[in-house]
Amino acid sequence: MILNFFSAARPNHPLGDAKEFKRALAGLPQDPFKAIDEVYTWFESLRQADDFRPNHLFKVVSSLDEAVQRHLKSLSRNYLQTPRLSKNDENRLWSACFNYLGEVSWLYAHCVERFHKNPKDKGNDVFKGSLPLAAARCMAARAGQIKGIDYRYGVVGEDLWRGLGLPYLTAETEGYSTKPVQLYPGEHGMTSVAQQYLRTLVRESSSIGMLLPFEIELADRLIAHFLPGFVFGKEYLPGSMYWVDAAGTQPPTRLAAPPAQSVASLRFFQPGTAYPALEALMRQVERGTIPDELALGADLSAADVLKVLQHLALYWSPTAPQREHVRHAVKTRMAVLQGFDSSLAVFAGNVARLGVERLAESWVVENVSQGGFRAGTNEAGDWLKVGSLLCMQPEGGNNWILGVVRRRSVNTDTQTVGIQTLSRNAQSIELRPRTSGFSATDAIPGILLREESGGDLMRLLLPSGSFSVRAILEFVLDGKRHLLTPVELEEADGEFEIGAYREQILA
Repeated sequence: MILNFFSAARPNHPLGDAKEFKRALAGLPQDPFKAIDEVYTWFESLRQADDFRPNHLFKVVSSLDEAVQRHLKSLSRNYLQTPRLSKNDENRLWSACFNYLGEVSWLYAHCVERFHKNPKDKGNDVFKGSLPLAAARCMAARAGQIKGIDYRYGVVGEDLWRGLGLPYLTAETEGYSTKPVQLYPGEHGMTSVAQQYLRTLVRESSSIGMLLPFEIELADRLIAHFLPGFVFGKEYLPGSMYWVDAAGTQPPTRLAAPPAQSVASLRFFQPGTAYPALEALMRQVERGTIPDELALGADLSAADVLKVLQHLALYWSPTAPQREHVRHAVKTRMAVLQGFDSSLAVFAGNVARLGVERLAESWVVENVSQGGFRAGTNEAGDWLKVGSLLCMQPEGGNNWILGVVRRRSVNTDTQTVGIQTLSRNAQSIELRPRTSGFSATDAIPGILLREESGGDLMRLLLPSGSFSVRAILEFVLDGKRHLLTPVELEEADGEFEIGAYREQILA
């Protein structure tokens, strides 16, 4: 019972009084923003309350934390799923969640640290049974902050990596790192301090900077599903793929060779049985079936799940991902336009291009390969995201290149992006469905992705929702009519699609 914690000497804080604490819990607003803000304010004041015993402080913090979990999930869901959020609304949702998680993680860590500093103090014998839960919630909150930074493609600070690793090491030393707990009432399954730590390590070693925010969340849920199959421990094993210094300040690293210097805080991990289980799930999802036990949500399609599974498989494979093309360091500028409409105008010819060139941003190219670019900018607006379509002209060049953002990293005001080249010789064309009568049907704008390899397959970049396996298209180019039979949809983003077609040139 909560009231049992208020029978001893009352702390000099409003929440130290049983009636006031009960009133604060009952009076929390129903609006998610207001509820979280009110609890956050209480948490700020509890930072200065030194006369709470750890067991009493933990009960107050955990009760308030449990009371707003549904509101926290609501804000997170709105951040990830609401289309076309304004920048202000996006910042408000993100900041409310991120700041709350920072405050509650500090308080849970404070309870644990006070116990370990004086374990024989009065009241600590009662709190000892809550240590695994307090530590696991601390880890989960800090892991949530790291995931929030991932949503924005930011750089995780040294303090967060240290704040995640040190509580894990303490729990391991004290013998409760693997003790199972139910993180919050009503949540499915059990977890532990070690599982919360490993889940974050696996996520951060899986190159999620190449995924969209909702895909990052999906990857995190899939990782939780496969986590029991991972092997994690102090010893370097022949199959170890990643390592981390739990006492350090850096993220996990792919293991090319055993670390040169062995320290007690090194930890190693590998997918173990998780990788074959992932491959089996991929085959099932390819058939259009998402198992109910995954509990991923009804709003996700099999295509969404399959894309993330394929991404995870690439980084959990025993064979490290290899770069397709050699990179060369350069320092030059390039003009950048974004979006389907701008790209369509650029590749339509000189006259159409003149109207949009003046809108181009100037980015700095850091390295280049046959497959793409790595570039940095502090000019890009809110439009830039993984999957953004770009039209680029390197400084001193005459031709424009079509590409798509595959990776993004944000550090203060500077953004670094990895760009995959789609075509170095693209051309805008006008398409019409053949079956409806060539002259009477509305035109579909498209960009022909010309490839030097030739062959009878042609790739087209189309507006979103334009590709159909039942629609045969045709267009006229250089006085010749081209018939296109659809083969497959290669990629679908919010703004564009890439379809593969079998080409036949008509007489």
